Amino acid sequence: MLKLHQHAALPKPSRDEAARQDYVHDLRRSLAGVRVGFAGLYQDRIEPGFIKTQGRPPKDRHEVRHAMTANPHYQLWSAAQRFSQELGWESVIDTVEARGVPDPEVKPPLGTLTLDPALPLPKYHDAQDIHLMPGGYHGGEAADPLANGAVFDMGVRIWGTGGMGPENDILGVITSAWFAAEYPDFNLKRILDMGCSIGGSTLPWKRTFPEAEVHAIDVAGPIIGYGHRRAEALGVAVHFSQQNAEHTNFEAGSFDVVVSHIMLHETSRSALPRIFAECHRLLRPGGIMLHFDIGPIVGTNHFQDFMAEWEVLNNNEAFLGTLRKIDVEALIVEAGFAPDHVSRVIAPGPSQEAVKSKGYVNFTGAPGYRGIKQS
Repeated sequence: MLKLHQHAALPKPSRDEAARQDYVHDLRRSLAGVRVGFAGLYQDRIEPGFIKTQGRPPKDRHEVRHAMTANPHYQLWSAAQRFSQELGWESVIDTVEARGVPDPEVKPPLGTLTLDPALPLPKYHDAQDIHLMPGGYHGGEAADPLANGAVFDMGVRIWGTGGMGPENDILGVITSAWFAAEYPDFNLKRILDMGCSIGGSTLPWKRTFPEAEVHAIDVAGPIIGYGHRRAEALGVAVHFSQQNAEHTNFEAGSFDVVVSHIMLHETSRSALPRIFAECHRLLRPGGIMLHFDIGPIVGTNHFQDFMAEWEVLNNNEAFLGTLRKIDVEALIVEAGFAPDHVSRVIAPGPSQEAVKSKGYVNFTGAPGYRGIKQS
């Protein structure tokens, strides 16, 4: 089983805690295997039953949902999947509460941390605990101000059944490697990662482009504070600051690349235009914006569209389903990017060698949106 890299800022579980965490990890792997079988169940039983009673196939994912959720096998899986998500957080909270978040005390510091306790929380973060994580990204009642950052770091391994890699960095590995291959001669001096969370996707950008100055922002203090401590422990120089991607304090035209990794689907319909406009403001002429996130609903496979919305209905991912129905490219154009400079891209997943050696998920490709600021 893939283990997290036990860096100096990561609380170390006891033997019993580790066994419990491994159990939940294995439970989720088993449930992922069960999920695969629902395509056959739908094709062989659910859809034919619907056609028999309605005289036609389901017309959209909503009709598929009504048919599937009446099936006891799906009901059992869905309840167990939800329970496993809650149990995963509970299992790592025990470790963080028992041992706290270690401070590696890297001297001299490699990067910087700037917090803004007065920064207002966006309503889309304050309304619910995203991913069912108690306290969300902001900590709730946690005694240690960095606790939820450590909980997230440890919990993501369980949520992703280990496939995010030993440093939870697969998304940044994919995007930075794609950029390096796509733009080998690009003069890259300054990078901004929006909605960086604990910096798992940020650090690969600094490692891929070691001469570049890398900044990372997030609205959540506990997450970004832990991200800074984690980056220092891993020996990577990143400048973290607590800011909202809709409005930052950076100077106009001060970045060569602005990137995010699964941030868009945790915002809102009203926030998206402001985020894209801020990206356009921050980029220098010729600079590039990249947002890796959930792709749109294709409308050709109602069963797949239904399964993709499980997170929306059961895991506090309220905006994920809405994002899939939005014309993101049109919003990017409205923000100031020229239509012929806006595109949807697929960054290929890691090589088979990397999948085997590092334990990454075998992604066939990571969907994203690209905008290039006109010179």
